[in-house]
Amino acid sequence: MIGIVDYNMGNLASVINAFAKVGADATLESDPSRLSQYDKLILPGVGAFGDAMAHLKSNGMDEAVKAYATSGKPLLGICLGMQLLFESSEEFGATEGLGLIPGKVVAFDENAFDHPQKVPHMGWNEMFCRGLTPTKLFDGLPNDFYLYFVHSFHAVCEDKYAIGKTHYGYEFVSAVQNGNIYGIQPHPEKSHENGLKIIENFAKL
Repeated sequence: MIGIVDYNMGNLASVINAFAKVGADATLESDPSRLSQYDKLILPGVGAFGDAMAHLKSNGMDEAVKAYATSGKPLLGICLGMQLLFESSEEFGATEGLGLIPGKVVAFDENAFDHPQKVPHMGWNEMFCRGLTPTKLFDGLPNDFYLYFVHSFHAVCEDKYAIGKTHYGYEFVSAVQNGNIYGIQPHPEKSHENGLKIIENFAKL
């Protein structure tokens, strides 16, 4: 059973449809006490980091997700859901995250861009994995492949957690793994065949 954390911060229908396309059933779950029944868990998210953490904390879902992470069962954060896995974000002031992956979330530093780019980073861009820690999440995909991004903030962490990087003005970490905990900044549910392959791989973990 695959659960999708429902906390009013995500494009949930498209995530459910993506799993259905690869023959996997995914169920929305808004009751923190029921998370432990799932074999795999998705933490989606679209919007602001602080709002998302407030929603998660409002009914104890934050602690339930942390408890699930200790179970050893696969947990995948998508877009804002990936950012929530980190210790903190600087969006609208410092906000504490779930702390499941060491690191923080920062705004794109336009002063550091190698050439002018618009923020948010929106559209198709390349994820490259060459030289990074191999992961089953990307089985069957080449070393470099395109996915669909929409974000103004990105994660900063040690390379040992990075399973994918992307260049937008400069190189940043776009996918992470810490044991059974996975995170991906782009939207696999909006990324056609490459994204569906990631969804399928997660369903098979």
